[in-house]
Amino acid sequence: MKTILTLTLNGRARTDLVPDNMLLLDYLREQVGLTGTKQGCDGGECGACTVLVDDQPRLACSTLAVQMQGRRVETVEGLAKGGRMSRLQQQFHEKLGAQCGFCTPGMIMAAEALLRRNPDPGREEIKAALAGNLCRCTGYVKIVESVEAAAGGAGQ
Repeated sequence: MKTILTLTLNGRARTDLVPDNMLLLDYLREQVGLTGTKQGCDGGECGACTVLVDDQPRLACSTLAVQMQGRRVETVEGLAKGGRMSRLQQQFHEKLGAQCGFCTPGMIMAAEALLRRNPDPGREEIKAALAGNLCRCTGYVKIVESVEAAAGGAGQ
């Protein structure tokens, strides 16, 4: 079975015919061509596939695309405006918050959700917000520093 899916993706209305069993991750990567959202563990444990749904972090690998009917979905590609990285993306670049970069989109989207809720979080709040996102390359120090710099709260 297939469903006509209507949603807002990165600020633009979309309508697509999608299989009822298609994961949001596969819809974004294969049908829409947005490859920033990564497939990591494929079991909802690593956070590499984190996107925002109505401003809340959501794992795209364990969400059906049809569940997004009428919702707002944002991917890491949607944060850049006019070809310019968002402040958070820029800080990940400048503060070396990414090593291999595989986990970075999910980290950025989880951090973006936090910064929308609280524009100036403390270090412990940042760590808690990123707890569902795993990185195999770093000790998370540069990642947390990147979020602090984007928030303007470095050194908290």
